[in-house]
Amino acid sequence: MAKSILITGGAGFIGSHVVKFFIKNQPSVNIVNLDKLTYAGNLQNLVEVENNKNYTFVKGDICDENLVENLFEKYNFDSVIHLAAESHVDRSILNPMEFITTNVVGTVTLLNVAKKFWSDFSDKLFYHISTDEVYGSLENETDFFTETTSYDPRSPYSAAKASSDHFVRAYHNTFGLPVVISNCSNNYGPNQFPEKLIPLAINNIKKNNPIPVYGKGENIRDWLFVVDHARAIFDIFHKGVVGQTYNIGGDNEWKNIDLIKLLCKIMDEKLNRPKNTSEKLITFVTDRAGHDMRYAIDSSKLKSELNWKPSVYFEEGLEKTVDWYLNNEPWLENIVNGNYKNYYQDLYKNR
Repeated sequence: MAKSILITGGAGFIGSHVVKFFIKNQPSVNIVNLDKLTYAGNLQNLVEVENNKNYTFVKGDICDENLVENLFEKYNFDSVIHLAAESHVDRSILNPMEFITTNVVGTVTLLNVAKKFWSDFSDKLFYHISTDEVYGSLENETDFFTETTSYDPRSPYSAAKASSDHFVRAYHNTFGLPVVISNCSNNYGPNQFPEKLIPLAINNIKKNNPIPVYGKGENIRDWLFVVDHARAIFDIFHKGVVGQTYNIGGDNEWKNIDLIKLLCKIMDEKLNRPKNTSEKLITFVTDRAGHDMRYAIDSSKLKSELNWKPSVYFEEGLEKTVDWYLNNEPWLENIVNGNYKNYYQDLYKNR
């Protein structure tokens, strides 16, 4: 009997790559994608798999307990891969309650339903995808986040994700629910919503608009190519130890200003502009409230135990990303003008 996996948030940036990776590498497994299709969810990310026999899309909210129960009853899920989350720090500062509702209440709703339907926990798994932002900020340039680093969230977003992590562990320790957690560094690559730094900068450079950079651009992030992240999730799902946490990093630390300058250089070359043309668009803006200075992931546990390592380093991955956005301008324009929202209605109005 084929296994059945519920993937939440599968129409989002990371989620859509995970859905496609699982469908490609496990064609005999039924994948059900539950996504609310908020502003960052886009079914156009999944056009290449939307007609696959082992793929089903369901529009809905992870906080809707009746809906989640009906899906468990209908599809008899063996596993949950939980990616659905509000994830933009600036938005969390403007509206913390929205992040608490989705990231905390939604996660606990899924945990409760899984616990209810999985009377026998054998061959079951609840896989929760989290972020390195729960660890706070690294002040020492030689330090790295490990799986045992104490939590120190600094924004409403990271606080909500930290809370959801704690609930997942609590359900494992209290009820024996089989869980794994992974915490990843900043993702980049195709299909990312253009409020995020890299696609925002690509779009602004293309249109000769200012490139906003917080503070002096000194903040440091570790960048992970999204396909490498999907591959890590696949490996952890199949080979990870129940109850364990795995950090996923790209081994690519970059200051924001250096990243933007590299992106400007690539864009000038791709657009046949004179050297340093795009750098003139860099505009320093007031720093974000509570802006963490540095994130850096130690992925040695994942590398040594599951034999995973990043395959794409930043210069290569950034060029691939730029090429994708320049070759998929209609996708980006549909996002910017909001037309992508009509895709769901057009696709499903006759079903």
